[in-house]
Amino acid sequence: MTVEEIRDLARGLPRSSEHIIRDRLKFRVGRIVYLAFSRDETTMGFGFPKEERAALVAAEPHKFFLPGPVDMRYHWVEAWLAALAPDEARELVIDAWRMCVPKKVSAAYSGR
Repeated sequence: MTVEEIRDLARGLPRSSEHIIRDRLKFRVGRIVYLAFSRDETTMGFGFPKEERAALVAAEPHKFFLPGPVDMRYHWVEAWLAALAPDEARELVIDAWRMCVPKKVSAAYSGR
């Protein structure tokens, strides 16, 4: 999946808004960032449960890696875009978004 395809997906999610912050494309729900791309658009950071991220990275280190030390306090993981299958990237983005919206909004989303 390309950055543009992921961008289209994220733009269509309820309450999601696109921002350029320090020359990086990011998506937020309110003030919470749930998706961000590196400046060179080779990596994607996304919201992910802290307690599960070490297992994700250990299971597929060719796809996923931990954020830098400053971001370890957040529910966050990074991935190499080229290593992600389209369905996998879509699922990661939607799951990250679901972590930020009210359960009522999440439940109403049909996955169009």
